[in-house]
Amino acid sequence: MALPAIAPYPMPRAADLPANKVGWTVDPGRAVLLVHDLQNYFLDAFEAGASPVTELLANVAAVKKDCERLGVPVVYSAQPGGQSPAERGLQQDFWGPGLPDDERAKAIADAVAPTGADTVLTKWKYSAFVRTDLAERMAAQGRDQLIIVGVYAHIGVMMSACDAWMRDIQSFLVADAVADFSAEDHAMALRWAAAKCAVVTTTDRLFEGA
Repeated sequence: MALPAIAPYPMPRAADLPANKVGWTVDPGRAVLLVHDLQNYFLDAFEAGASPVTELLANVAAVKKDCERLGVPVVYSAQPGGQSPAERGLQQDFWGPGLPDDERAKAIADAVAPTGADTVLTKWKYSAFVRTDLAERMAAQGRDQLIIVGVYAHIGVMMSACDAWMRDIQSFLVADAVADFSAEDHAMALRWAAAKCAVVTTTDRLFEGA
């Protein structure tokens, strides 16, 4: 039930991406960036210094820098450590006890850590909307687009994108700023999101023309 050790795999390139079903484009005045679960506990499953985690961190940092330049609010999700079985719920059955109550494990990776006015939400389930005030925060700011980066693509990233769709929030999944258990899982998440609930794009194309 623990996280698997993730073998290196190449990040998808623009030519590898699935066709999008919709033609949404990001408007910095409508968007929020969600940096999803980039805690050391989850990143430790990857081989340090190898793909995809090297590109993941570099591209998340680049997206965040663009968001700061364009006035896009940045929200982080972070799971608490040392959860009780009651707090874990069914996640206990699939993934065991989760993060230990350890400061390094719980911390967001230094390369992409929150700064300034960034918001950090305590996250409990796959979707970053469940048992958080993410939707309310977005509504209060008049924002209805969500840019998603982080891990893991076929679990929380994909579920957050789908949950956004169910709330009439347009989501944008940045294909080379997310990572997964394998290239196959990563590709599946991109295909599913592009066909069902989101626009799949790249770091370079996200704010094209903005």
